[in-house]
Amino acid sequence: LIDPHSKKEVKKLYAPEVFDLIVTMAWTNGEPGIVFLDRINRDNPVPKLGEVESTNPCGEQPLLPYESCNLGSINLDALMVKKGGEYELDYDEFRKTIKNAVHFLDNVIAVNNYPLKEIRDMTLSTRKIGLGLMGFADILYKLKIPYNSGEAIELAEKVMKFLRDTAREESCELAKQRGTFPTYDESIFKSQGLVQRNATVTTIAPTGTISIICGASSGIEPIFGLSYIRNVMDNDELLETHPYFEQVMKERGLYSKELMSKIAKEGTIAHMEEIPQDIRDVFVTAHDITPDSHVRMQAAFQKYTDNAVSKTVNFPREATKEDVRKVYELAYDLGLKGVTIYRDGSRDAQVLNIGKVNKAEGDAKAQAVSKETAGVVGVSPRQRPEVTQGITQKVKIGCGNLYITVNYDENGICEVFTNLGRAGGCPSQSEATSRLISTALRSGMDVESVVEQLRGIRCHSTLRKGGDVKVLSCPDAIGRVLQTVAQMQGEKVAPLVMQDEEAQHDDTKCPECGKQLEFEGGCNICRSCGYSKCG
Repeated sequence: LIDPHSKKEVKKLYAPEVFDLIVTMAWTNGEPGIVFLDRINRDNPVPKLGEVESTNPCGEQPLLPYESCNLGSINLDALMVKKGGEYELDYDEFRKTIKNAVHFLDNVIAVNNYPLKEIRDMTLSTRKIGLGLMGFADILYKLKIPYNSGEAIELAEKVMKFLRDTAREESCELAKQRGTFPTYDESIFKSQGLVQRNATVTTIAPTGTISIICGASSGIEPIFGLSYIRNVMDNDELLETHPYFEQVMKERGLYSKELMSKIAKEGTIAHMEEIPQDIRDVFVTAHDITPDSHVRMQAAFQKYTDNAVSKTVNFPREATKEDVRKVYELAYDLGLKGVTIYRDGSRDAQVLNIGKVNKAEGDAKAQAVSKETAGVVGVSPRQRPEVTQGITQKVKIGCGNLYITVNYDENGICEVFTNLGRAGGCPSQSEATSRLISTALRSGMDVESVVEQLRGIRCHSTLRKGGDVKVLSCPDAIGRVLQTVAQMQGEKVAPLVMQDEEAQHDDTKCPECGKQLEFEGGCNICRSCGYSKCG
């Protein structure tokens, strides 16, 4: 482990144990994903500017310090045309779209309002863009090509190579008109004789929201389900069906809402004999595809992508940790820059669902792994009980009254809720604190550790009141109520102490930094940190 400030080694960890923990936790809830920084830096177009140490949150855009994402995606499904009764991709229109998109993304760099000068300077110095695509799974259906086939891999390479080559052509044209990116002379392109306007031109992003807006499949992902339940808002469920699958089923006289509901529960049509074999062969979904095929498809796109490829390797609920390990190792062997996995049902809530097959078995395995890893990382996932009982206590704070509810079941305290009175305050912060506490408690963290983190946190609005206010802040109040309820439940928690209350009434000391307060302009102020008792 290297201290980022001194660049000196401060600690060593045994790599196999770290890798085992990564695999275990990814199996448990899909996190963390993995990025291979050595491979990312091998393809760094401007190594003289520094090493890439991180990516954006979804992993597809490696970034130097202060660089920004400038991504766009082309909907392949919108480029499909029908000739002689069969679909094909219109490559002429694809070329025009790529060139327009590169031009557009380069313009974005010029007109964007940057939040910091450092971000502006770094973004302008490399002018990186990341053009990708979505709707790949949609066009496979229309081309009658199974996602998990060699033909699909070949198409992936053909489409991505065409995208990359055309994007580079346009970047070169822009360089002739507008000049290269400012750090071009320090880039790898100088020695290659490749004149570009942009240090990178291609990226495969997840396109989660924009693909929904476009009505396209996301990124290069296979379809999660031909018919599925989408959880929206407050656990409302909507039954949705892939539009082209619905069209084909209607054309063949096979469509019914009852059948779509059955497909949503099954998650796949692979074994549904009431559907013709030719339809079952083509309309495969994420869970019909082996993890190996998932990784190989990602590798096909990475082969012609400047930056990286965002993709999830979907596992069935009954997958093992060894299955996860093999995918990580295969991803490295095939030259990927990163990989993310998700095991179906491994989180309490997931946006897309395909029924509840093997739920009991999966829950049992989740409980088993939680016990196995509890001694290492303190994780013991626990479902929220349907029925709880609890105590609500009113606590006076600087903003008025805070109503704190602590609920418990036969396994102990499991959740906290807060509600502010009419006087107002900062309800979003109290709610966030309550949610995190609830998550921590249901994940196996003991109450005493939670209380220890909350107690003693100070808030100037509460401290100003003094007198009848016996807490230091909202978190402090929550910690005290938690402590009281835990003691009532017979849990081992250190007894309440009064030193915090005594400290809060010391008007000569700054509640923020502890330095001496000075009286000026009718108010106590702190010269050290800027605290003012008058707000």
